[in-house]
Amino acid sequence: MEHFILENFGPIRKADVGFGDLTILIGPQASGKSLYLEMLKLMIDRNQILEVLRKYNYIVDKYDSRNIVEIYFGEGMGNIIRDETATNIDGEAIDSSKLLKLLRTPSGKGRTARESVFYIPAQRIMSVDDGRARNFMEFNISSPYVLRNFSETLRIFVQGGLGNPDVIFPMNNRLKGMTKRAIDDSIFHNSQVIIDKSSGQRKMKLSVDRISIPFMAWSAGQKEFLPLLLSFYYLSKVPNSIAGAQNYQTVIIEEPEMGLHPKAILSVIMEIIDLMAAGYRIIISTHSPVFLEFAWAFNELQKVNLSHEEMVSTLCDMFEVKRTATIARSLDLIAEKKVSTFLFSPGRKDHKVVTKDISSLDAGDSDPAIAEWGGLSHFSAKVTDAVLKHAGEDL
Repeated sequence: MEHFILENFGPIRKADVGFGDLTILIGPQASGKSLYLEMLKLMIDRNQILEVLRKYNYIVDKYDSRNIVEIYFGEGMGNIIRDETATNIDGEAIDSSKLLKLLRTPSGKGRTARESVFYIPAQRIMSVDDGRARNFMEFNISSPYVLRNFSETLRIFVQGGLGNPDVIFPMNNRLKGMTKRAIDDSIFHNSQVIIDKSSGQRKMKLSVDRISIPFMAWSAGQKEFLPLLLSFYYLSKVPNSIAGAQNYQTVIIEEPEMGLHPKAILSVIMEIIDLMAAGYRIIISTHSPVFLEFAWAFNELQKVNLSHEEMVSTLCDMFEVKRTATIARSLDLIAEKKVSTFLFSPGRKDHKVVTKDISSLDAGDSDPAIAEWGGLSHFSAKVTDAVLKHAGEDL
C-alpha cells in the first residue's frame, strides 16, 4: 500500500496521501484525519474485521453494508458512505456501490484472515479501566471498532503475551536501553509499573518508594502513555505467545504526544524510529510541532548529500546519543528512509477538507501552508516577527 485516496467521506472532499516509511498527518480538530485512517484500515483489514465482529456475536448483515459501517465507525455513522464516496488504493478506483459490496463480501473464504494494520487510537486511555485493559465487549456500539479492537489486543497481550511479569516497566528486551532511559527520565521518574494481583484481577499500578499508586491517581501523561508503552512492547520483535504481532506491516498512531512533555515526546520519536528500523511503515496524526521538527531536520539532512556515516552521526548528535549506542543501530537502518508530511485543510467557505503535501516544510516557501507547517508554527513566527520589529536593534 503506497497511495490511498478518499473522496466525499464525512468532512473530506478529497484526501490524497502518498505514504513514506514515516507519514505525518496534521490538521485542525475534526478535519477528517481519524476518519481517513479508520477507512484505510477498513479497506486493508476488512476480512479480519468481519471475523472479529462475528466472533463477538455482532449481527453482521451480509445484505446490508450500512450495518457493518455503523458497527465499525460507531453508532449513527451508518450513512457516512454516500453515493459520491470513492476510494483509490494504489491505482484501483472503487466507487461507493463497489465499496459497499466489498464490505459485505469478504474475499479468501475458508481462510483465517490476518490483520496487517495495527491501529493505536487517540482515545487509547479508554482502553485501560482502573489499571486493567478492557475487553472488546465492555464497549458499546458508540465506540469505534479501532478502540474496541486495540483494547482487546492489549488485554490478551498483558494476560499472556508478556510472559506473566511482575514488573511492566522497566522491562528487559522490550525497549532499547537509551529509549528506556529516556522514558524513565521524562515519564516515570525512577518508579515502576507493576502488576498487582491483590484484588483478584491483574491490575497495573505505579510503585514509588514502596507505595502502590492506583491507575486513576497517576499523572495524565503517565495514564496516556501506558497504552502506548504496551503497544511498543507488543510490536517489538521479541518472541512471544501473540503470533499476530508478527503479521503487521503498518502501524497507525493517533496523537502520540497526548499528555506528554516535549522531552517525553522525543522518547516516543525514538521508539517510532525503532519501529521503522524493525520494518514497520508508520503513519501518525499529530498536533505537535516536535514531530515536524524531526521530519524537517531528517529531510534537510538527506538533501545535503551526506555520506551514510555522516548522516547517522548527525542523527546521533540530534538525539544526543553515542554512535555506539543501541539506538544508533536503528538510526543506521532508517537513514535512507522516506518521511512525508500531509496537511488536512478545511476550506474557508464550505469547510470541506482537502489534503496538501507539505513534506518540504520549507519556512521560506511562499505557500503559508508549507512555511507555517500547517499552522503549527504560525504563532512562533508571529512572535518572532513582533519581537524583531520592536526590539530588533536591541537584540
